[in-house]
Amino acid sequence: MAMTQELVFALDIVRAAGAVALEYFQGGVSASWKSDNTPVTEADRRCERMIREAIAQRFPLDSILGEEEGETKRNSPSGSGKSSRRKWILDPIDGTYNFARQIPIFATLLALEEDDEVILGIVHAPALGDTLWAERGRGAFKNGNPISVSNIDKLEETHFLFGEPDRIAGSAWQAGFDQLLAKTYRQRGFADFLNFVYVFEGKAEAALEVGVNPWDLAPMKILAQESGGCFSDLQGGSSIYSRNCLVSNQLIHQKILDILGNPK
Repeated sequence: MAMTQELVFALDIVRAAGAVALEYFQGGVSASWKSDNTPVTEADRRCERMIREAIAQRFPLDSILGEEEGETKRNSPSGSGKSSRRKWILDPIDGTYNFARQIPIFATLLALEEDDEVILGIVHAPALGDTLWAERGRGAFKNGNPISVSNIDKLEETHFLFGEPDRIAGSAWQAGFDQLLAKTYRQRGFADFLNFVYVFEGKAEAALEVGVNPWDLAPMKILAQESGGCFSDLQGGSSIYSRNCLVSNQLIHQKILDILGNPK
């Protein structure tokens, strides 16, 4: 299937940024701490600037939202002052802590949102040699090969993945989370983007995240949908701005939401 010009551009720029990140990773880089107590490195800032400049040059009317520099809004060509209908959302290095500690689980994330719907998403993990992408209505792929979620529909057979437990502890979902640990077959917390990737590939059935940002989730939404799965926030909506999400193979999605919302 032919790629759109946006996807060709996006793949090129994330791979270029990934090559820069990989140079820093192989050479060693130290992290500093931002006001929200998350790490940042010179590589994060350089890669985000690189991607932003490329987007601004190729698609000058599109807005950009990134982890390190925030949101840059563009105006419509009519001069009305209204924001563009399209917004690129990026995380230059998802998994900065891993990156700084020489753990190869990190990725550049890039997505394109149009009229509040994500229509394109990419996860590029240079140290692992993997690139996943999806466009609306065109399927999901890893290194050029189609990927799809599993067909397991029983909680007792479910491989359940989750992000940092300390973000779940004390939250409204802790009681339900504890029950899911008991009710599912296997439970693991890998790291950052990797939890979601395993669901897209059919290696796990569900991934839960709490306390995350839109740049962490934007490509995951379209990849979940196009691999045959489901993306929602924990209230059952579809927003990437709710700071939480559940990604699943769709077959066990509502069962998990029910437990999280009504633990018994």
